Amino acid sequence: MSLASAYVNGVGLAGPGLPSWTEAQAVLRGEQTYAPTELAMYQPSLLPPNERRRASPAVRMAFRVAEEATRECAADTLATTFVSADGDLQIAHRICAALATRERFISPTDFHNSVHNAAAGYWSIATAAQGPSTAISGWDTGFAVGLIEALSMVQIEGLDTLLVAYDLPAPEPLWTQRPLAAPFGVALLLSREARVGTWGRIELQCTAGTETSLDNSALEQLRLSNPAARALPLLCALARRAPSELDFAWIDDTTVRTALIPV
Repeated sequence: MSLASAYVNGVGLAGPGLPSWTEAQAVLRGEQTYAPTELAMYQPSLLPPNERRRASPAVRMAFRVAEEATRECAADTLATTFVSADGDLQIAHRICAALATRERFISPTDFHNSVHNAAAGYWSIATAAQGPSTAISGWDTGFAVGLIEALSMVQIEGLDTLLVAYDLPAPEPLWTQRPLAAPFGVALLLSREARVGTWGRIELQCTAGTETSLDNSALEQLRLSNPAARALPLLCALARRAPSELDFAWIDDTTVRTALIPV
């Protein structure tokens, strides 16, 4: 019996060699060789100039995928779930480094961006969204936690919900303790009803299992290199529009089994 279900009516993606959902689909279907090229800097189109200047790379990543996933809908009507395993480790590093100096001067912009829900706050300002919003973590299982949270919002509240998962590598010395190899972000627009161009319906249940891996060794390495990239098996299935049952690690030996039903 499914825990929750929703239609995937929009997708956003950004990672090395995967600059957008539109450009990545051929790679995810296995029609094009994966080449992990570096992402170009992104300028969020929804942010006013002042906020754009203050936005950190983590916020820009969240906007990059969120803007792509919501191109065909009114973003101000959406509930949101933002997921980051570690928050903004670049800002955490700069604040800790500043506190280790004699002056202990912390940048007001860094302080402003240091909270875990910074991306969610920027998004609500940029879109004038007034719906429910959550900003959560789940360490390496954050994508599964985010799926449960976002689909619960769809199922219980009946709200179209934007799920955004993103994580970026930290600078040293934090990188030695938390070695994320590459930046990655993914966004899913989840709804109770199918829309034109829907990518399929997903159904969740909790079960005992082993998380799904990828046959493509390069994409599998990327999947393991960043918590947000744990979404890659689902993204591959969506790109192929293939019926699938996928397991995402959750708590102990429990997984979130995600069935994709093409429509």
